[in-house]
Amino acid sequence: MRLTFGLFLGIFVGLTLGLIGGGGSILAVPILKYVIGVSTKEAIAMSLFIVGIVSIIGLIPHWRQGNVNFSIALIFIPPAMIGSFLGAKISDLPIINETIQLISFGIIMLLASVLMILKSNQKSENKDIILPEKKEIIKNKYSQLFITIIEGFGVGILTGFVGVGGGFLIIPALVLVGGIPMKEAVGTSLIIIAFNSVSGFVGYLNQVNLNWLLMISFTVAASIGIIMGGYLSEKINAKYLQKGFGYFVLTVAIFILIVR
Repeated sequence: MRLTFGLFLGIFVGLTLGLIGGGGSILAVPILKYVIGVSTKEAIAMSLFIVGIVSIIGLIPHWRQGNVNFSIALIFIPPAMIGSFLGAKISDLPIINETIQLISFGIIMLLASVLMILKSNQKSENKDIILPEKKEIIKNKYSQLFITIIEGFGVGILTGFVGVGGGFLIIPALVLVGGIPMKEAVGTSLIIIAFNSVSGFVGYLNQVNLNWLLMISFTVAASIGIIMGGYLSEKINAKYLQKGFGYFVLTVAIFILIVR
């Protein structure tokens, strides 16, 4: 019964990714741990695999629409993959236990929920995230390159350590540092998340015993959800969903920090 309910919620994970372009790992980890009953480290490792595959599926329509900036992605991906692998290895240090990982995950959820709520409160549809005006975007190409590499590495560490794909951090970084449009940033973030997740997952392979049947079943359920989300996103303004989802993530974050 728990497994069936968990897989049903897996559809919701994909649906969220399809509708608002993020939130996959933020939902996948709590579902795998608290609903299906796997350990924290296993939940993080599985979520990396699941979100990595689902992100690739979600990338397809963005790629067809020309909303993927491969030149920026090629700069962002290598340091992000290195950081993600290192983040996974850091989680295996003797001083890192499940409680530390869960508290870190809960704090990231709090940050993500606040950003989602603030984003949904903005009146202008063109200001999808809180960023400086376009004229303030860094123009020096060498500075852009350096900061993009640092951002990629930092997001990668976060991904590997707590299993969060980092879309809510990657998208602002791509717009602010890369100076690319929002739609392009969303599409580009998916390919970065996919590579990020694969690298982090590889870092966990020798740390946990994975239930591959469960992982693949959850991936299929989430893939169904992201296809549905991609279809519904053409009919529903995702901005109206973000505030509610933000408060939902905030509630789950508080639950995790209290229960652990």
